[in-house]
Amino acid sequence: MFYPLSAFIAYRYAKSNKASQTSFVSFINRFSVAGIALGLMALIIVVSVMNGLEGQLKQRILGIVPHIEITKTPIISENPSRTSNENAITETPTQTAEKTQAVTLKEISETPIEGVVATMAYREAEAVVQSRSDLRGVQVHGVQPEVMIEHTLVANHMEQGRFSDLTEGSFAAIIGRSLAIKLEARVGDRLRVMVAGASVYTPFGRMPSQRLVTVVGVFDMGSQMDDKVMYMNLKDVNRLMRDPKGSEQSLRLFLNDAFNYQAVVSALTDRVGVSVNNMKTWRERQGPLFDAVKMEKNMMTLMLLLIIAVAAFNIVSALVMVVTEKQGDIAVLQTQGMLPSSVMWIFVLNGLFNGIKGAGIGLVLGVVITLQLNNILDLIGSPLALAADGRGLPIEMDVVQIAGIALLSLLLCVLASVYPARKAMKIAPSQALQNE
Repeated sequence: MFYPLSAFIAYRYAKSNKASQTSFVSFINRFSVAGIALGLMALIIVVSVMNGLEGQLKQRILGIVPHIEITKTPIISENPSRTSNENAITETPTQTAEKTQAVTLKEISETPIEGVVATMAYREAEAVVQSRSDLRGVQVHGVQPEVMIEHTLVANHMEQGRFSDLTEGSFAAIIGRSLAIKLEARVGDRLRVMVAGASVYTPFGRMPSQRLVTVVGVFDMGSQMDDKVMYMNLKDVNRLMRDPKGSEQSLRLFLNDAFNYQAVVSALTDRVGVSVNNMKTWRERQGPLFDAVKMEKNMMTLMLLLIIAVAAFNIVSALVMVVTEKQGDIAVLQTQGMLPSSVMWIFVLNGLFNGIKGAGIGLVLGVVITLQLNNILDLIGSPLALAADGRGLPIEMDVVQIAGIALLSLLLCVLASVYPARKAMKIAPSQALQNE
């Protein structure tokens, strides 16, 4: 049973001053508290930086890659009110044909789905871009400029030009800064775009569809996709692909959270009836990269948690020595009527108080250093410009994550205190007083 007296005595022991304990026990106690503080501080800093880097990747790469793309293929939806096996046996072929209906991309775009903020007619093609000095393979994205301006980050990272310049029939193009440097192209220059997927056979052999396009804008997302993507008006891309009616164009979905794509895919499959084979998600292109970042983040977290665990279990040695030193005091308390369970609570709370001290110090230091990390790096002369705006390390502090780490540190301290506490509970008063 818990008594306030147990908490009072535990607090006296946790103060670790030389008057109440030997200097060596006090040193071990302080060392365990310092270890917890340093481990928690390092974990908060590393996790915050890893969160920031993950967020930068999400912004730079998923701001270019389509979150979900629904291809222009037959999409069949079944009427859920007529799916019983008995009806399937008795239905005629005419009834079966009535039971299924083709779902058009327009109907999908008009269906409200949680997590989808916008839809856009879209087309993508593999092409080769030729300038006066170089030749590069790119992905040509046929887009609707007005939708891109409202719902993409690329529109906010334009160095020159704007998406509204992609007018229909102008065969204008927007390219990334990296691609512009490699092609030595500037705004106003003309590039030749060749698409092998829309080639035709001539007396001279197979000729790819090609067109001269004018560079009207340059974007810079700081991404590995900057030199692989070229934006053009959707109508112009359809003409380039020899499909002016756009019969093969797709539907691009913009999500409020690209990582929540699975819920949207499930909604499209269950509610709308879109086949999984007709959907492409960003995971198919960039999944391995984000998996590698997540694995690195998890391994760093695990490594630093082990450091905290080692520091927390230093409490075991400190409390064992305290129990050995205070056997006479424990025996006196028991002879005065204190229950063994109350004695156990003294040392459990002692470990908890040490954990609170270490976690509190580590939490304050970790938050302060994380907030001032870029200033500290500038002060020591080693700045790192990894953020999209080039202003140092990207930092993203998650309050729930930090609180969870601090609570886990306290839990480890409590678990480390169980063994010494049970050992103190089993001390026999008569034997302990005899040894005194």
